[in-house]
Amino acid sequence: MFPRADPRSDRWAILALLCFSLLLIAVDATVLHIAVPALTAALEPTGVQLLWIIDVYSLVVAPLLVTFGTLGDRYGRRRLVLLGYVVFGLASLAAAFATTPEALIAARAFQGVGGAMIMPATLSIIRQVFTDRRERAIALGIWSAVAAGGAAVGPVLGGVLVEHFWWGTVFLINVPLLIVALPLAARLIPDVSESHGHSWDGLSALLSVAGVLAVAFGLKEAGYGHTVGRGAAVLILLAGVAVLAWFVARQRALASPLLDLGLFANRGFSTGVACVLFAVFALVGLELVLAQYLQLVLGLSPLNAALRMLPLMVAAICGALTAAYVLRRVGLRATMSGGLTLTALSLLPTLGWGAEDHPISLAFCFAGIGFGIEVALLAASDAIMSAAPESRAGGAAAIEETAYELGAGLGIAGLGTITTIVYAPGIGAIADVSDAVIAQAKGSLAAAAHVADELGGAAGVALLQVARSAFVSGLHAAVGVSVVLLLANAFVVAVLVPARERRTENERLSV
Repeated sequence: MFPRADPRSDRWAILALLCFSLLLIAVDATVLHIAVPALTAALEPTGVQLLWIIDVYSLVVAPLLVTFGTLGDRYGRRRLVLLGYVVFGLASLAAAFATTPEALIAARAFQGVGGAMIMPATLSIIRQVFTDRRERAIALGIWSAVAAGGAAVGPVLGGVLVEHFWWGTVFLINVPLLIVALPLAARLIPDVSESHGHSWDGLSALLSVAGVLAVAFGLKEAGYGHTVGRGAAVLILLAGVAVLAWFVARQRALASPLLDLGLFANRGFSTGVACVLFAVFALVGLELVLAQYLQLVLGLSPLNAALRMLPLMVAAICGALTAAYVLRRVGLRATMSGGLTLTALSLLPTLGWGAEDHPISLAFCFAGIGFGIEVALLAASDAIMSAAPESRAGGAAAIEETAYELGAGLGIAGLGTITTIVYAPGIGAIADVSDAVIAQAKGSLAAAAHVADELGGAAGVALLQVARSAFVSGLHAAVGVSVVLLLANAFVVAVLVPARERRTENERLSV
């Protein structure tokens, strides 16, 4: 029906389409961050429901990426991308018009299924159509800029749409874009499979999804304890860890594993995956907390809050476009470790912030975070894809993208839970405010702002003031944890990546 393109001559057009696909998926991981207050006022979710609305997308994408990466290798990446477009579009439509928190959570989960069908194709097809090492480095730099830029664009786009329309437009905008992209994908994306006789293990896929979701559920309930209680939450968390351990053991035993654990024997590959995981953990988790800080503590409108986050997006794109040069000049070890360290240092000023505005300091912090993370991610991406053999390109791409999405989902769950653990006890008894209202306000700062607006008067002002102070304490805790994780990861990179690997990397990039 559609005339087919030549993958080699049309490689840059293919790259543009793949980056567009990646942009849609990356944006949807963070597009709701600015929309949290409006969404809370419209649907009135509980605190734990709000976290599920925001991160169930990434938590579903993450474990399914390995599954769909393997299926793409076996049955062809093109057909999965086309089906993924359809699923993602229909789920976006359902999310836009959801009327309950449960309906929105379900729609976001199905968005994750569609995204997981599309994402594994991006890196593996880039490797397939860009055979020249220099061109591939450029293509990876563009891909990496889109990946991090998409996460940074999400809050900005969300702010513009929420300011002028309603929260559902952050999903509705996907539909016309996908309608345009579908015929282009049918024409441009090469239909190549690399099964090599590998079988697909359904139990492994089930274990990976169940394990990740159980860990996420346990983390959230450990902080909130509203649904099953904190004791049961810890048991669920441990059960999730046990299921993931079973998944790993099964991969080691299978002749054709769903996840090729042998790739992790390569030091560059395993270090690159860890770098991606922790960098995105900090980026996306803190984006959510800082987006609420800008709106609900500083009192900025959605659009103004999004504009305050613009330096992060610009710096991330600049970092991606210059990271290849940095990598050539200083090597893999210094690039990854230095990027992570810059990110951690850029976060430190936030530990001294309160309810007062710091616009200049904020801009420099966001710029340092965006640039540092993106430089580290480009180096990590190059290490991962260079270490993987051609026959396992789809699996390697899926592992890297799993690290992106798992980092995003766990960053929201982990840092959101840490913020809540500190925030909720900070709201005590307030004059003229009932215990029921206090309990509702403890769910999240967005919920506190909503009920404070309904209360009005001196009681509402007092409640919001106490909630803002408690949230700032939670923000400091989340930032502190992120700084420790980033610096620890930077240290591990500096220790595990030897100096001789730096020379090898320079040689590869200079070919």
